[in-house]
This record gives sequence, C-alpha cells and structure tokens, in this order.
Amino acid sequence: MAVQSSTPHDGLFKAICSRKAEIAGILRANLPGTLAARLDFDCLELQPAGFVEQNLRAFYSDLLFRTRLSGHDAYVYVLVEHQSCPDRFMPMRMLRYILMTWTQHLDAHPNSKAIPAVIPLVVHSGPRGERWNYPTELGELIDLDDAGRAELAEYLPSLKILLDDLSQVDIDAIQARDLTPPARLVLILHKITAKNTNLGHVLQRFIADLNDLTTDDLWRVFEYIFLEGDTGLEDLQALLNQLGPRAKEVAVTTAERLRAEGRVQGRAEGRVEGEARALLTLLAAKFESLPTAVVDRVRSARTDELEAWMPRVLTATTVDEIFTPV
Repeated sequence: MAVQSSTPHDGLFKAICSRKAEIAGILRANLPGTLAARLDFDCLELQPAGFVEQNLRAFYSDLLFRTRLSGHDAYVYVLVEHQSCPDRFMPMRMLRYILMTWTQHLDAHPNSKAIPAVIPLVVHSGPRGERWNYPTELGELIDLDDAGRAELAEYLPSLKILLDDLSQVDIDAIQARDLTPPARLVLILHKITAKNTNLGHVLQRFIADLNDLTTDDLWRVFEYIFLEGDTGLEDLQALLNQLGPRAKEVAVTTAERLRAEGRVQGRAEGRVEGEARALLTLLAAKFESLPTAVVDRVRSARTDELEAWMPRVLTATTVDEIFTPV
C-alpha cells in the first residue's frame, strides 16, 4: 500500500515504518512484554489512515496496522509527534483517532458484533530535547477533584496511551534496541536532526546501519538530513568517505536536486517562513478572523518566538494570550 507524505518527517517515517519488519521492532520496544506476547507481529498489515487534520500534518505523522491479538482482530495506531512542545491533550486526540479507526472498521465490516481493540502508541521526538510532561491518561485531563473522580469513575472514559519519549532516551539506548537498521535510523534522526550542524560526526557510529540501507532508504535519509537539519553536504564529507561511492552519489544527487528546487539554499530563512505559515494556519483555524497586526507580528517573528508561541495555541482562549509572556 502506497503511503502519501506531505513533509520530510512524514516522508521518512512513513516510507520506512510502514513496513512490517521496521514497525514490529518499534512496537516490541514499547509494548509491555505480556501484551507483545499476545500480539501477532507476523500478520501486521498496513491500513488506510491519515486521520491527522490537514493543518496539523506538519507536526504529526500516523500509521495504522491491523493484526490479531490473542486470536481476535485488533489494530495498532502509531502517532509520531514532531513539534517542540508536547500536546497537553494528546489522550483526547488519540481517543478521536481511535474512534475514527472503529468507524472505518465498521464501515468495512458492517456485520461486526463488536469493535476491535486499538493499541495507541505515541512517539515523541522533542526536537529541542523537551521531555513529555503532560498526562498520558485521558482521566487526568478531566477537571474533577478526587472525590468527584471516585464517584464518577464508572462513567468517565478511560484511555492510557503508550509513550516512547525519545527526548529522554539516549542514543546508546536506542542503538541497543532490537530494531532493524532502517527503524533505528528513523528514531535516531527524529531525535537529533533538528538544527543539528554536526550530524556527520554523530552518524559515524551508525556506519554499519547506513551501509545496510537500500538506495531508496538512503535517499530518504539524506533528504531528511538536508531539509530538517543544518548540516550541509560539505559537513558530511568524512562520513561519506567512510560510506563509499554509493552513499556519496546518493547524497550529492539529493543535495543538488533539493538545491535546484530551492529547498536547501536559504533553508534557515525558509524554515522560519514555514513555521510562521504553520502558526498562522493554526491561529486562523482556532480564531477564524485574524487582525492585520497579528499576521504582521507572526511574519516578522524570530524562530525562538515562533517556537514559544506555537504550543500556546492549544490552550489559549484569545489571540492575545498567544503573545503574552508566561
């Protein structure tokens, strides 16, 4: 099944982790042992998904797999979060995507007498190293005191997400996981690429993994590095000399193509412009009409200001709250 991608994050994640061998390793590293033992990894089958809203696809990627759990139909829904600050309301977001999974399943199987289990996994990369500091259980988001929570326990929705917080997992620990080389590199790159000017040095410890990639996967890796990092082709020469002529040809060809498309030259300025557009899109979706002064302020903002404002959109009740120092 072809998986459509709209961003470099989306492209790398979906191109590699939509494959059974790669996603199976990531799941085994995150599922409780007893649950993993009951899940049939051999029959993992990619399903249509793309549940993430259009205006949020710069920050999230998702994949849905159908499988069997103790002999019953089940799904695994994997959501990768790319934004600097975690989503406080992620359990609620995941509940919405689980409901969409059930609706899709029932549309395809109208005679079903029950709905299948959906296992939710969130992979948080925290490009600036921000740890996940928000609830992973839906009940924790409901505004109740302890007494009210106890009284309403039977009537409140319950959902706990599995979380792989890569911001709190060091490179050695990821390298030690039982993953395929492509899956290991996806996690490593999601963790360390953003604004990194020294990827060539860091990636030298992954020479064996890089050499194990297919040419298509290698192309995806270098495209991701050039688009999401601040490491240019000239910074990768020592790494490419160790990898050999195949990798060097892929890297040079990828860099030349991106430069010809105008996607590498001036990439720092382009990233700021892209972040400003993304913030304006979120603001317009939430507040509809934006004053000209707000639009001008966002377009003229620095990168650090945009990164500080972006998470506030989730909880702000007025536009002014976005720009008020915390």
